[in-house]
Amino acid sequence: MERHRGPRLEMLWESCDPEQTLAQRFGFADADAVDGWLRVTLATYWDVIIESCDRVVMSDHNALAWLTTTSGALIAKWSAASKLFPRLSRVARLTQWLDGEGLPVSAPVHCAMAQCRSSWMACRWPCSMSSTGRCSMSPILSRSAPQGRRWLNCIVRSVDPPMSNTPLRRAKLSCRLRHEWHAGWSRRSRMCPSLPSRRLRRLVASARVLDDVPQLVHGDFRSANVLCSGSSVVGVLDFEEIRRDHCVDELARSAVLLGTRFHDWGPVSPEVHAQFLAGYETVRRLSPPEKHWWDVLVLWYTLAFVPVGHDPGWADSAETLAAAR
Repeated sequence: MERHRGPRLEMLWESCDPEQTLAQRFGFADADAVDGWLRVTLATYWDVIIESCDRVVMSDHNALAWLTTTSGALIAKWSAASKLFPRLSRVARLTQWLDGEGLPVSAPVHCAMAQCRSSWMACRWPCSMSSTGRCSMSPILSRSAPQGRRWLNCIVRSVDPPMSNTPLRRAKLSCRLRHEWHAGWSRRSRMCPSLPSRRLRRLVASARVLDDVPQLVHGDFRSANVLCSGSSVVGVLDFEEIRRDHCVDELARSAVLLGTRFHDWGPVSPEVHAQFLAGYETVRRLSPPEKHWWDVLVLWYTLAFVPVGHDPGWADSAETLAAAR
């Protein structure tokens, strides 16, 4: 009789050994051990019976397991970072609220036992995950403009939960960026192109104070966290980085990192930036100060990703942006 084989172990971003990571960060001796734990835990707390566990993917102190269950395909996600449990609990509640509002998110499956800690989340994909590839990463670079507008309508709606009536302290983005510049940017100046750096300094110096009210933003909106079925967005994933920030900061960061997935990150073109902004503005127009900060922040984030070693194009992209501004 063939011996039962545990799930395939993989690292999402890091190059470290997955078997050692499983043991050191999550406390499992091997793939069979995590398979057994998943079966017992989901059966006990979620009334979910696992038929097979194909792979376990790890990133930092988080892990995801691809499961086939008697009730369909399932993704189980959990964290070993106990300090983050309260935050993850709040993120789970927010994701459930977004799901209730009809937004395409992978909402947590309700636990069958009330005493189960919310540090453990089992999330169903918002559409079938089949071997035919009906669910795939967002094909950002080939997306047409009309499709992009529908997709960008999703980002505007997905980060707009009801706000408290308590007045929020109005953050000044210009002050924050100047502080970040003096705190750390000068240490990177030797590996950053001179023209973009000079241009960025002038843009920041001439920028009007952005004094709008921050809102909740996704924090990591890019190709790796958007699932598509055909031309439709069916899932926005990974709300763990959610934060309260200025809309234009989230918009610019998302535009710069739009094409990044898991390895060999590279920039998208200025044309993709422009298409992303145009799609966003079909739902929400930027104010004149935000338009200026869009130029600042797109260049800012592009320069921030110029690497020390091999560069897949970030420095060239910063040069192109600086010349256009």
